[in-house]
Amino acid sequence: MPSLKDLKNRIGSVKSTQKITSAMKMVAAAKLRKAQEQALASRPYTSLMDKVVSKIASKTSGNSLDLLTGKSDNKTQLIVVFSADRGLCGGFNGSITRAVRAEVKKLEQDGIKVKLLMVGKKSADALNRELGHLFIERIDGNSAKPNYTDAEILANKIISLFENDEFGMCKVIFNKFVSAITQEVTFKSLIPADIQKNEDEVNDSNSIYEFEPSEEEILNDLLPRNLATQLFSSQMESTASELAARMTAMDNATRNAGDMIDNLTLQYNRTRQAVITKELIEIISGAEAL
Repeated sequence: MPSLKDLKNRIGSVKSTQKITSAMKMVAAAKLRKAQEQALASRPYTSLMDKVVSKIASKTSGNSLDLLTGKSDNKTQLIVVFSADRGLCGGFNGSITRAVRAEVKKLEQDGIKVKLLMVGKKSADALNRELGHLFIERIDGNSAKPNYTDAEILANKIISLFENDEFGMCKVIFNKFVSAITQEVTFKSLIPADIQKNEDEVNDSNSIYEFEPSEEEILNDLLPRNLATQLFSSQMESTASELAARMTAMDNATRNAGDMIDNLTLQYNRTRQAVITKELIEIISGAEAL
């Protein structure tokens, strides 16, 4: 049975931890608002970029545009993984790690070689022992501050690897922000471009458009920009999801610390009362013996 001093020290320790988790919750909540606004604001732009690429691509064969169609003869796929550089955010990093592990296993069973480009420290560390031989690069320190310049650098790096026949297809895995308590692991194809057709495009397929310059020239300029845009959007979604997961995790940790403090305080009071009762019994027994 712990002594009164041990219980008092433990209560003080839990209270200190509670202050830290409460502060982390407040910081994450303050940052989440801005990150959420950025993630939600990027969605219309990203969606419109997809539609523009889809519309122009539907007017051309696209046979000479590898970024649009991928390289079917190259059976290697690059997976860009967005995770966090820090922990204490619940199951955020674990969900990404499990999704990557399952996807790699599935692709290898289908006879497709896999290469991983890791953006974020936590998933890279978790997968390093098992899948480290598949890493072509890991980038740390950028998860908390999405920047379009970094997305462009990453896009150029991917395009360079693609042109050197390092892979034939590329997809990105990230946590999409749904709400403060919900984040959804999302897969999105980068190469070949994710071409989506809707009813308006089908009904509009007979319309005549004239492009200046040609469709191929426009796509040659637009596809690298689209790649950078998709990566930037994925990074912002991942950052908002990370902050939301951290806020929720720290809120739960603060509540659990409060419950533990209550239980320890109750145990401390009971132990203290038992000690006082024992001392009174000893005093009374001594007095009666006289």
